[in-house]
Amino acid sequence: MPLSTAHVATERPERYVKQLLSHMGRKAAAEHTGSGRGTLTFRSGTCSLVSLQHELVLIAAAEDLESLYGVQDVITRHLLRFATQEELSVDWTDPESGDALEIVPPAIDDYLRAHCTPAGELLAELAETTREATGRAAGMQVAADEGALLEMLVRLSGARRAIEIGVFTGYSSLCIARALPADGYLLACDVSTEWTDIARPYWRRAGVEDRIDLRIGPALDTLRALPGEPAFDFAFVDADKGNYPGYYEEIVPRLAPGGLLVLDNVFLGGRVLDPAFQGADHQAMRRVNDALAHDERLDVVMLPVRDGVTLARKR
Repeated sequence: MPLSTAHVATERPERYVKQLLSHMGRKAAAEHTGSGRGTLTFRSGTCSLVSLQHELVLIAAAEDLESLYGVQDVITRHLLRFATQEELSVDWTDPESGDALEIVPPAIDDYLRAHCTPAGELLAELAETTREATGRAAGMQVAADEGALLEMLVRLSGARRAIEIGVFTGYSSLCIARALPADGYLLACDVSTEWTDIARPYWRRAGVEDRIDLRIGPALDTLRALPGEPAFDFAFVDADKGNYPGYYEEIVPRLAPGGLLVLDNVFLGGRVLDPAFQGADHQAMRRVNDALAHDERLDVVMLPVRDGVTLARKR
């Protein structure tokens, strides 16, 4: 549970960010990311520094409690040392685990759902069929508001050719395909027909089956077999997390300029924020999140939608 936050009331938050980054840069890797924000990376953990109006926010993270307390201690001591013209109070929250973070509180979730365009009877029926047929696995299906977001993004981008990695029972495929023009094309990749067999009747009823090319097999193999030129306008990735770096590397060169890559589950239930989680999926997601943020081919924004959604537009 090595995550902890301190909210420090001050009239000089940005000054303290600069001082901490400058002074601590001799003991840690210091990165100033602009807009009054920076990060200090120690051998034992990290601390993000955020300057807000009348407040400095400190976010400490480490792989274990002993390391977390070490990061808290060094940041607190240096911050208080810099505060020569005001008295600061640095009170850290109790340590918490990343998977305990509530990304979308229930009240906000309910309000969001109530203020989106309704999914419609066919998508609602598909969602219900998915719950009945797949049980606990139904959580792999995108929520109605995320489906609406995908549909809107396809329409706004004017996409004609799209890729989807991870079909499940076809909810997101349907949303993407019906937003394409009549002659549009969706390459839908999945490893099994176990759940995609549920999708086909709904695609047919929606009148979009002819736009969807379902390929069964490892998606990386399918992508690598495609021509290398930029021929796609839109891509949505919601599949096995350990292969996200590979999907990203294969898709970006095949996106046309202005094309949009959308990645789902980039928070992994909050676990990517918590260094205590070191599973293969967590490490892979951190790698792809970092790579996207520093990819000069892309303009990137990460959104707190559901379990985290990243939008990356090819320049």
